[in-house]
Amino acid sequence: MTPRHTRRKDLPAAMVAARRRRIPSMGGSEQRLVKALLIGTAILFLLAVLVVPLLEVFLTAFRDGPVHYWEAISDSETANAIRLTLIAVAISVPLNTLFGIAAAMAITRWDFPGKRLLVSFIDIPFAVSPVISGMIFVLLFGADSLLGPWLGAHGVKVIFAVPGIVLVTMFVTFPFVARELIPVMQMQGSDHELAALTLGASPLQTFFRVTLPNIRWGLFYGMTLCAARAVGEFGAVSVVSGHIRGETNTMPLHVEVLYNEYQFSAAFAVATLLVIVAILTLGIKAVAEWKEQRGHHR
Repeated sequence: MTPRHTRRKDLPAAMVAARRRRIPSMGGSEQRLVKALLIGTAILFLLAVLVVPLLEVFLTAFRDGPVHYWEAISDSETANAIRLTLIAVAISVPLNTLFGIAAAMAITRWDFPGKRLLVSFIDIPFAVSPVISGMIFVLLFGADSLLGPWLGAHGVKVIFAVPGIVLVTMFVTFPFVARELIPVMQMQGSDHELAALTLGASPLQTFFRVTLPNIRWGLFYGMTLCAARAVGEFGAVSVVSGHIRGETNTMPLHVEVLYNEYQFSAAFAVATLLVIVAILTLGIKAVAEWKEQRGHHR
């Protein structure tokens, strides 16, 4: 008689064989048909919800000709919107990068009280509506807030001004760098860093010569996502900006203003700049992932 442990060990194989007898194998022609249907469905879906709308944006933008397109994107109000958007990006991305690196290193390299709470806090901007995020900052820095009288007495204007736009942009974008770096650093582990420290390298030398080169592509991709999100942010910025034309309108807000005024060609012309940023982000994402996979295979 076969021992009991042998019968248990062979049981999964017997079950698989029984299932194969019950379920007929799919022929080559059926496999090709299913494959064609799945690929065709995916392509049609992408064409319907992505490619066709993006083409429509560019067609509408150039409907009145390239001269009107250039006038729309070089208009003084458009230039101010682009400038304000770039200011928000230039401030929020470096600060969020520093936070992302520090948070990722703390979470992946050490155990400390409140570690899980920190991870949960990082995800808050993903869970909270951008409009609610903007309202939070209005409650904190608005005229009727606790800090409002003090800020007004010292001539500091946060809401309906550039500082408020920068603050909400930082809030809605700060998870991106950390969330890209945490899985990368968890997968790589800390063996190389410990080896460098054992060989006499200082913590600063270890970071710049070991840690940073290993995470550079994940960091680059996280910064790119952070910048793209900052450029396209609408809800939170809309709440704190006040929609002051030529002063506190970022690119998405300027598109809304032009569209509400029935300047469709001009609105879509500015929108093409946002689409180009999105396309560049996807391209950078593909390059970063390819570089990262290539580095792992070496």
